[in-house]
Amino acid sequence: MEDSRLQPKSRVLMMPRDTNPAGTIFGGVILSYMDQAGAEEALCHGARRVVTVAMNEVIFHQPVFVGDLVSFFTELVRVGRTSVTVRVMVSAARHRDRDEQVQVTEAEITYVNVNDENRPEPVRHEG
Repeated sequence: MEDSRLQPKSRVLMMPRDTNPAGTIFGGVILSYMDQAGAEEALCHGARRVVTVAMNEVIFHQPVFVGDLVSFFTELVRVGRTSVTVRVMVSAARHRDRDEQVQVTEAEITYVNVNDENRPEPVRHEG
């Protein structure tokens, strides 16, 4: 995320409906958006339709607050025969100072490419 040219797959403004009793955003809400961003990245690398099989080493570095603008960055880790693994990094622009960007979460997510019967199918390799 240090590269200023890197663009997020998605951005979401966090709203009060997603808070937990502590007043921060539920981790599960962040995980859901991470899963969506990672799946989009997998589709860019030859997968046709994916299901999530693993979220490895999810690390919550900082809390996310109502009003934060959260960005989801992705990078390809590897393409297997039927799977695609993507790293998703999440940063938040704090609601009081949009210039303050903090890394809040990261994870490696593995997706399996499936056919219409939900059976694993080889990823179409470009080239």
